[in-house]
Parts: sequence; structure tokens; C-alpha cells
Amino acid sequence: MVTADGLRTRKDRPKRVKMLLRDFIEDSLYNPNYGYFSKQVVIFNPGDPFDFNSIRDEPEFYKLLGQRYTAFEDSLDAKNPSDARQLWHTPTELFRPYYGEAIALYLVENYKPSHYPYHDLIIYEMGAGNGTLMLNILDYIRDLFPNVYERTKFKVIEISSSLASLQTSQLNRSASSRGHTDHVEIINRSIFDWDTYVPSPCYFLALEVFDNFAHDSIRYDPVTEEPLQGTVLIDSHGEFYEFYTPTLDPVASRFLRVRNKACSRPLNHPLSSSRLMRNIRSRSPFAGNLTVPEYIPTRLMQFFDILRTYFPLHRLVASDFHSLPDTIKGVNAPVVQTRYQRRTVPVSTPLVSCLFSPSDSSFSHQNLLSPSFPYLKLMLAILQVHQGYFDILFPTDFVVINNIYRAMTGKWTGVYSHKDFLRRWAYVENTETRSGENPLLTWYKNASVMTTLAGNESLGGGLSSV
Repeated sequence: MVTADGLRTRKDRPKRVKMLLRDFIEDSLYNPNYGYFSKQVVIFNPGDPFDFNSIRDEPEFYKLLGQRYTAFEDSLDAKNPSDARQLWHTPTELFRPYYGEAIALYLVENYKPSHYPYHDLIIYEMGAGNGTLMLNILDYIRDLFPNVYERTKFKVIEISSSLASLQTSQLNRSASSRGHTDHVEIINRSIFDWDTYVPSPCYFLALEVFDNFAHDSIRYDPVTEEPLQGTVLIDSHGEFYEFYTPTLDPVASRFLRVRNKACSRPLNHPLSSSRLMRNIRSRSPFAGNLTVPEYIPTRLMQFFDILRTYFPLHRLVASDFHSLPDTIKGVNAPVVQTRYQRRTVPVSTPLVSCLFSPSDSSFSHQNLLSPSFPYLKLMLAILQVHQGYFDILFPTDFVVINNIYRAMTGKWTGVYSHKDFLRRWAYVENTETRSGENPLLTWYKNASVMTTLAGNESLGGGLSSV
């Protein structure tokens, strides 16, 4: 068995190996030499902020966004043409600077009554993308709260070397942003390699990060309810095979124990139906011998370990998707997708190697993009697709995760809809269109926000030994 950590120094995708599914996902997304975030991703920059007050309504905003998206990618193609560019956007970029200002106001209003002036405002951001959120937060605090700005330290933890370089260049691009240099530290490392104890109060931003944390796959015997863990085999030709074994590794086993202790409500679970009904279904001639897979956020549990161990006085601000469209089959299952010729292509498994080749008689650019082409949703031919060409993103069950976080860290939390959080902290007048519609509030309806509540640094204890 190999692990994602053991594959970090490899320049080529591995063959003739076995690994747990979470290691396959971690390797596919974050390997420094061929991982999706290391080599493939480009984050959309719309240019000047949108003047929402002059836009007629949401359909016009969507049209303008599409035009800027096309212009942005045209400019990239003029320098470096690519059919397989992985381009995606974030609310930080779409609603710049207003989204970042809402986060900044939340941070300042929670920091001042609790820690000012006795402690610095220390902000950690994990996975900072283009660096836009960092700059928007610092600009806002500098302009409206200069006394707090003097005590502000912003630290980015970025696993991608290319994105860390981009963030540094963003910081140095103008006189305004260069003024923040003494307040910023960009740390190019994985949060899971963190080994420095931080005794000071701090805020930890994890915005659209949980969805790309690696998960394990668990399937259950419907009769005995025994869990089995998913493993990936890569053969000598680079083809993938998934199989399940009844021996759970310590990380997956611990997650199931922690969840069992932390969560009292009935879970969305492959075994949620009655045992009698499962027994009846198992006797069907077409019934499988295992349930559908359940994808469990083991890497997220390990992130909570890092927070509890090294950042005991942290307050977490996390935002992510509680539901996603076009997920693959299973409970808490991910979306697995790539982009080809500016079109999003979903697939039905995270284990995709090469599905067909350009030598196939059915292959042509015209056939590939035709609605009648049988491989429309698998148009991967000229990519020779392996690990690193696919985004693998999971929904977050905030009810479960909230309970696990509380149990592991001993801290109280609040969970809010994206809309409610922004209505409380954003200047929503700035993003209102002439029709009265407000994209900042109506977009990202499938996202939630979880925050550590003020006035509670820790309740003590936690499930560290479970």
C-alpha cells in the first residue's frame, strides 16, 4: 500500500500500486507534480468589480459575467492555447470587494470585544486562490479600522507552489497592496504538515476548502452491517480497479467512532432503512452484496485534529456547499468533473484513466461535441486523462460536521445559510441590481457558513483519544 504522502516526490503517476481511496483523491488533487490544484487550475478574475447598482437584473448580471468569462479565457488562449484548461470561480472574485469586506467586518466585530487591544488580530487563510480575499480584507480593515490594522497579521497557508507565487505577485502588484507587505506571510505548505504550536488567539478562514478534502469510501454488508473500506488498485497499464476489504484502517475506523459518539440524530446513511427491508432486498436476484458507497470526510476530521492540537485558541470561519448537483452514486458522494473546450464534463466515478483514444473510429471533434455522441459526458479522448485532470468535490453535511467539530475541539459553533450570514455582515446595498434582485444573496443557495462562537475559546476535553 502506498500513500499520498509517499507519492509527493514522484513526477509520474504511479502504476502497479494499491492505495486507499482517500490517498488516491489526495494524490489526484494535490500531488506537486501532476495534481489538479498544482498544475491544472486557473482561477477566474473578472477584472474591475461589477457595478451592481447599474445592472438591470440578475439575468443581465449573468450575461455580463459570461462575457467577462469569455474575454478572460480568450486572453489566456492568446498566450497559451489549451482545450483542457480547468477554470473556475469563487464568490470572492465574483463579488469583489464586497464579499471580502463582509468577512472583514465579521472578523473585526468579533475581535474587538474579545481581544483588542491585548492581542493581535491574527488571521490564517487556508487555500487563498488568487489572493483576492486577503487583499480585500486588509484593504477594508486599513481604511475603516486603522487602529485594528496596526495589530493585524494575515498568514496564508497554501499547498500549491504556483498559487503561493501568484499570491505573492498579487501582493506586490500595486502601491496599495504593497502597503500590506509587513502584515502578510505566505506559507507554502500543506496544513496537514503543520507542526508549530500557536498559543495566541487567531481566526482560521476555510472558505470552499472542505469540498476538496479527501474522503474515504465505505460500503456495508446489508445483512451483517459490517463496514468495508474502499481501496484503489492501479495496474501496470495505469488502469484503475476499486475493491473493498473488511479491515478498516485506523483513520476511517476512528471517524466512525467519533461520528457515533458526536451525532445523536439519524444520519443519511446506507443502512438507514430497516434491517428487515434490507434482508428482503438482499434476496432479490439482482441485488448487490454491498450497499452503495458512503463517502466519509476523514481528512476533515484530521484538519480538526490540527486545529485542536496546534491552534487551541482559534475561531473557525468555514463556508462550503451543503449540496451539489450531478454527484456520482452514493451517500455524501462527490461531483467528479473536468473541462474540455470550455465545457464542463461530469463523469460517474473518481477513478478515470483513459476511456477511449483518438484512434477510435467514432472519434472526431465534431462527434465529440455532438449531443448524440455516446461519450458526451466522457469526452476525455485527447486528454489521455489520469490523476490530476479532474476536480473531485464533496458536499459537506454541516449538521454532522458541526457536531464532530464541537466534540473534537470543545468549542460551540453556529451554522448559517450563505444568504443569512451575508445579510448580517455585508453591505448588501452595494450588490443590489436596479430590479431589487441581489446576486450576493441569491447565488450560492447551496452553501452554508459555520463559525466558532465568540466568548468560548474551549470547553475543554474533546474526542482526541477516541
